[in-house]
Amino acid sequence: MSERHAEVLVRPPILYLGGLFAGCLIELFLPVGPGLAGGTLRPVAVGLGLAAIGLGIGLKGIRQFSNAGTSLQVDEPTQALVTDGLYRWSRNPIYIGLSVLYAGLAIALTTGWALLLLPVVIAVMNKGVIEREETYLATEFGEDYLAYKERVPRWL
Repeated sequence: MSERHAEVLVRPPILYLGGLFAGCLIELFLPVGPGLAGGTLRPVAVGLGLAAIGLGIGLKGIRQFSNAGTSLQVDEPTQALVTDGLYRWSRNPIYIGLSVLYAGLAIALTTGWALLLLPVVIAVMNKGVIEREETYLATEFGEDYLAYKERVPRWL
């Protein structure tokens, strides 16, 4: 393995937190979220349930990286190609977990703007993080990664 790493634009947790924060901030000045609440606690419960599911997915993906002895840090070399467990169904289960966690928190906080920004966050993830990671992984792992990429979808 080389000492190179994926040259991503932003660390994924920072991107998701930034989108959520921006959505909450916009919501303060131009609210669209109150329509989500409908006068009940149901959105909070649904949102927290989704957030818990997202957190569980993300933590499972993180554990698999740890068990494989490879780093989660995008600015460090990848030591192993993880292709089992959750990675049999998606090449990016941690990012799926972050997306579901984000959506759940946006619903629980009744911040419509945060929900509206989620597709933007995902688009930045695709272009600024995932595509760059895929280029790096193809260079590092060659045919093994390309075969994995061919049989397992990026998201789901």
